[in-house]
Amino acid sequence: MTKDLKDSFNAAGSGRRPGAPGAAASVSGGIGTSGAGRGTATGGTSSGGSGVGEAPPAPAALAAKVRTLAPSMTRSMQRVAEAVAGDPAGCAALTVTGLAELTGTSEATVVRTARLLGYPGYRDLRLALAGLAAQQQSGRAPAVTADIAVDDPIADVVAKLAYDEQQTLADTAAGLDTVQLGAAVTALAGARRIDIYGVGASGLVAQDLAQKLLRIGLVAHAHSDPHLAVTNAVQLRSGDAAVAISHSGSTGDIIEPLRVAFDHGATTVAITGRPDGPVSQYADHVLTTSTARETDLRPAAMSSRTSQLLVVDCLFIGVMQRTYESAAPALAASYEALAHRHSPRTR
Repeated sequence: MTKDLKDSFNAAGSGRRPGAPGAAASVSGGIGTSGAGRGTATGGTSSGGSGVGEAPPAPAALAAKVRTLAPSMTRSMQRVAEAVAGDPAGCAALTVTGLAELTGTSEATVVRTARLLGYPGYRDLRLALAGLAAQQQSGRAPAVTADIAVDDPIADVVAKLAYDEQQTLADTAAGLDTVQLGAAVTALAGARRIDIYGVGASGLVAQDLAQKLLRIGLVAHAHSDPHLAVTNAVQLRSGDAAVAISHSGSTGDIIEPLRVAFDHGATTVAITGRPDGPVSQYADHVLTTSTARETDLRPAAMSSRTSQLLVVDCLFIGVMQRTYESAAPALAASYEALAHRHSPRTR
């Protein structure tokens, strides 16, 4: 991230617009408190739309929340999160003191972890753990599968990848805030113009979204070149929309054009695996993705792409539903225009 970008990020009054629906509370040990629109919570609270006053995650979403947020936690908080995800039944039976002793942490760390995961306090986390334990005892598949080894037979590779992909999609669906999703759909459906930013694997997802929106008659462009992204973002105004796709939530080449679009009045959306990351500072709506565990043979770019594509497909279907009267003829026209390319050639 450039010095100018860091300065603008930390400047007083920067960040979410007042009253932005996607405003999330700041996280202890994470990003600092933004300007108006982002709340502050003592000891940290959940990110990505799980702020004060919102319902805590359902038990089924707890494991997904742990996998998503663990990389951004402190090591002591990670120990607590790993313990509750690994043995929900055992931890549900423990007091806050007992869990602190089990994980070698403090009671304050246990409470902070509960809040970061989206629960008002440890009592609410224990109730969710009891619910998760009951679900697992009813026959649900285990949450973790073995890593892919260098000498694994190709059949095992297929089975392990398929399981991880399924888990990633299930985690993303469980943790996706449908209120935020609906607001993002509304913004895209009514936008005069849509800019989409992504680099690397996220750039491929950005292109996928742009192509889908173009085929239903919307003006949408994907930008992977950071200079072009910024120079296009400068042209955005109120009534336009910008979408940033970044698994890490901290890619400067994605944050900068989103900030510019935000500053020029466009409605902004972030698709990220780190809802407490810097990219969310300039997003009116945050859509959180989940990822499988990263290994030497399965980098984050692979699993993040899977969950990003699910969110993109949800956005696209939602937009098509909202604009069906104009989208359906546009899609039919695009099929017709390309039909001859899929027909057998005659000589």
